[in-house]
Amino acid sequence: MLTALGFGMVATFMFLIMSKRLSPLTALILIPILFGLAAGFQAGLGDMMLDGIKKLAPTGVMLTFAILYFGIMIDAGLFDPIVSRILAVVKGDPLKVVMGTLILAAVVSLDGDGSTTYMITVSAMLPLYKRLGMNALALTGVTILAGGIMNLLPWGGPTARVAATLHLDAGELFVPMIPAMGVSLVALAVLAYFIGLSERRRIARVRLPQDSAYAQPDADESGAASTASDKARLRRPQNLWINALLTIALLAALIIGRLPLPVLFMIGFTLAVIINYPQLDLQRERVSFHAQNALPVVAMIFAAGVFTGILSGTGMVEAMSKSFLAVLPQAWGPYLAPITAIASVPFTFFMSNDAFYYGVLPIVADAARAYGISAAEIGRASLVGQTVHLLSPLVPSTYLLVGLAGVEFADHQRYTLKWALGIFVVMLIACLALGLFPFFSVAAAG
Repeated sequence: MLTALGFGMVATFMFLIMSKRLSPLTALILIPILFGLAAGFQAGLGDMMLDGIKKLAPTGVMLTFAILYFGIMIDAGLFDPIVSRILAVVKGDPLKVVMGTLILAAVVSLDGDGSTTYMITVSAMLPLYKRLGMNALALTGVTILAGGIMNLLPWGGPTARVAATLHLDAGELFVPMIPAMGVSLVALAVLAYFIGLSERRRIARVRLPQDSAYAQPDADESGAASTASDKARLRRPQNLWINALLTIALLAALIIGRLPLPVLFMIGFTLAVIINYPQLDLQRERVSFHAQNALPVVAMIFAAGVFTGILSGTGMVEAMSKSFLAVLPQAWGPYLAPITAIASVPFTFFMSNDAFYYGVLPIVADAARAYGISAAEIGRASLVGQTVHLLSPLVPSTYLLVGLAGVEFADHQRYTLKWALGIFVVMLIACLALGLFPFFSVAAAG
């Protein structure tokens, strides 16, 4: 019964948000409560929801202060030189704009944090998309696909979870994956090229005047200011190198991991606002302005906590994972590595990474051991579906991406999902061809 309710809850949720009958925020709260009541958990629903919210609270704090931090940096003009340089290179060519989006997103993704990637990439590139009349879905699609590939870095979430769950060294998991990631990035570059060609044909080639007015994001496009005079009033060109060093230090601290991400962004925001806007009234003004961007994202995170809390607390996640293994024919055992890779797509899409990697993966790895498939091999297989995972409505940072770009979540999903599945297939084939995990294990079952 729990299995049917779990899959029914996920299916109902996806149908309602993709058909736009409910917003993701309301669906994340309402649907799990209704299914939790149907499962007979009336007495414990409150505690389940609070448990889920508590687990996502640090993410909510991190995103709040990350939005405030990068908002201050946008106000101060930290990314103006980046936009100017990209403008000088792309010269109004939509093809070059899309390729520039891919390069910027891939480079920024090296810090392993999707939220940072989205804020920097969208802040730098959205003005170009708007000015040229390009489809903002191309921006969100290429950005999230680059992030999905780079998310496999050892300091990214999925690889760290697999290493912890299966008691493996992160390098043992990641280093063999580098060639497959490279192949996937090449495939994404080809995809970005054709998306750019399509955009070029659609709007024809446009040359931007080489004028300083075009060298910076407009106020309404960047969200950093409301008028040209406000933009000039808030710019702090004299602090460019200080802000750059502060941002580099913050990203380095994120990679080193000496302090939790929420704490780092709280400290970073505090320093940024004091350095750039020491006046208290101006500090209050900028915090109030950027809080408009932070509130919808944080609200979505806590709503996702309700969904995952009920999904886990009722035992639906465990029932769904066990039902998957129960219906797996014994003859398919030697194929468990590619089956895990394929199954990681729906599992990480319909449930959180925590639920999959901490709940499902250990069971799968134990079963695979009987067929001679090592924990490292099954761990690598489980990572292949991450390009699709980021499109899940349960990933908080994705709401930040679509919010910054001003597109609908459902439109972003429909536009990007087919390409994400294509990149997944490329990575799966590359992993099999490179021997990162076996297609068929010749070892006899124990």
